[in-house]
Amino acid sequence: MIEFDELHGKLVLKLVYYGPALSGKTTNLLSLHDRLLQEGRGELMLLDTTEDRTIYFDLLPFFYVAPSGFKIKLKVYTVPGQVRHDATRKAVLQRADGVVFVADSRISQMAVNAESFANLEQNLTLVGLDIEKLPLVVQFNKRDLPDVVLETELRETWGPTELPVYMASALQGQGVLETFQAAVEGIFKSVDQKLGLLERYQVNQRAFVQSVVKTI
Repeated sequence: MIEFDELHGKLVLKLVYYGPALSGKTTNLLSLHDRLLQEGRGELMLLDTTEDRTIYFDLLPFFYVAPSGFKIKLKVYTVPGQVRHDATRKAVLQRADGVVFVADSRISQMAVNAESFANLEQNLTLVGLDIEKLPLVVQFNKRDLPDVVLETELRETWGPTELPVYMASALQGQGVLETFQAAVEGIFKSVDQKLGLLERYQVNQRAFVQSVVKTI
C-alpha cells in the first residue's frame, strides 16, 4: 500500500522477499545491501526466529531525489521461511508494494517452492493485496548447484504466468541486482498507474536504481 505524501513530495515504498526456508532470501538481501552505496543505505536489522531470520533495511530517507525535488525511500524486507512463522510472514507482507519470490532451483525443492508460492497467494489475500495486481518477480536461486532444474524447463513452466523470472546464485552475487531492478521497475510502473507520479515528478526508475547501486 503506497505511502504518498503529496504535500511534502515524498513517497515510501516496500519490497518484500518471500519464499521457502533456506531458499536464499537472506543471502539476496546481504548481497544486495553490499552492492548499495554506503551513504544511501540503512543498517541491516535482524529479527531472529528459531531456525530462520527476518532481515530488513531501508534506503535512508530520502535517498533518491528526482529532478523535481520529489523524494523516494524504499524499505526492503525478507520473511521467515518456516511454516511456524506464518503470522510473521503475514505481518511483513502488510502494505507491500512489490514482492520477489525466491525459489530454490534444486529438483528436490520443487514441491516446497509450489507450497510456498501457494502460501504467498493465500497470505496476500488475507492482508488485502491482490496477487494479480501486485508487482511480482520470481527468482530461481542456487543455480551454482549441480542438482537444479534446467532453465528451459523452468521458463516453460512459468512462461504462461507472464511473470518476470530470473536465474540467480545469490551466494555468488549473480542475478541479485537484476532481480532487484526488475522488482523496482514493476513497483514504479504500478505506482504510476495508480497515481501518475513518474512524469509529474520527473521520476525515472532506472535512474533510481543507478543512484543507489555501486558502480562495479
